[in-house]
Amino acid sequence: MALQCGIVGLPNVGKSTLFNCLSNAKAQAANFPFCTIEPNVGVITVPDERLNKLAELVHPQRILPTTVEIVDIAGLVKGASKGEGLGNKFLANIRETDAILHVLRCFENENITHVDGSINPVRDKEIIDIELQLKDLETVESRISKVQKQAAAGDKIAKAQFEIYTQYREALLQGKSARTVVLNELDKKLVKDLYLLTSKPVMYVCNVDEASAVNGNAFVDAVRESVKDENAEILIVAAATEADIAELETYEERQMFLEEVGLEESGVARLIRAAYHLLALQTYFTAGVQEVRAWTFEKGWKAPQCAGVIHTDFEKGFIRAEVIKYENFIALGSEAACKEAGKMSVEGKEYVVADGDIMHFRFNV
Repeated sequence: MALQCGIVGLPNVGKSTLFNCLSNAKAQAANFPFCTIEPNVGVITVPDERLNKLAELVHPQRILPTTVEIVDIAGLVKGASKGEGLGNKFLANIRETDAILHVLRCFENENITHVDGSINPVRDKEIIDIELQLKDLETVESRISKVQKQAAAGDKIAKAQFEIYTQYREALLQGKSARTVVLNELDKKLVKDLYLLTSKPVMYVCNVDEASAVNGNAFVDAVRESVKDENAEILIVAAATEADIAELETYEERQMFLEEVGLEESGVARLIRAAYHLLALQTYFTAGVQEVRAWTFEKGWKAPQCAGVIHTDFEKGFIRAEVIKYENFIALGSEAACKEAGKMSVEGKEYVVADGDIMHFRFNV
């Protein structure tokens, strides 16, 4: 699974600080635009308490969590859609990601300059939105000119595409993102090769000061109001505080620090899980004495596809899947007890795997 979340935002909003907390890869963090030029990629472990609980029961030789890729992308400036600054590179890097974590500066600090001279996360959001929308408008208008003649000549597919492209154009001209256009599954397939920047799922990460880490502040409230009509989520994180937590060596020290700040868990842990869900990813488990392991799959996948995550041979030669629900495994304590209680089901090729399923695949190559 090579799905990626891209961290985007204006320069000096805390993207690289946040990325450093998320990943062992140390991006530069400097007080000037374009500090991040080449995108940094971090393969980040997804925290999942279910894995630990399974391990307590199974006592495996090793525990292997699942991961998600986070990409730290260069800070964008006005005019990026026309190639200003690192515009073309920035937009190309976003196009390669599957979802966007849009970091907004929601804190004041006179020692960290803002490219526009004042703190206004709603304005910052709109700057990036406009640049992405302009690039998408360019893409859509180019496609419209290609299919218009075919649609007029009676080509049914071209006609359907033309109608969808026109909907996108109308939304973009109104300053709305492509994700606000609601399409059915068939329509999505017709235009999947567009790769519109503003059609990607987005989460707004409000980077606040330590005092606002629990409940947010007026800046966060303004962001909430501005995105209420978007299909988007908001997460509050204090990146500077997360950087302090990351410096602590033991789990106990980190927990004490979190309690002092008033948090139950770190913002980084919440952000990783949120990024995982933003990508529409879920987890199934394999549990045996050699290893307890979490495997990533896309929501809606059937048993053979999920088997293929382990090895392509598992998918090619799929026979059946033996499935135990996580809750039943925890309640009964072992695979044998689940079998005895009739809590293990045998599923075929059409079984849609659920988040948390404990799977054992039978296959023949």
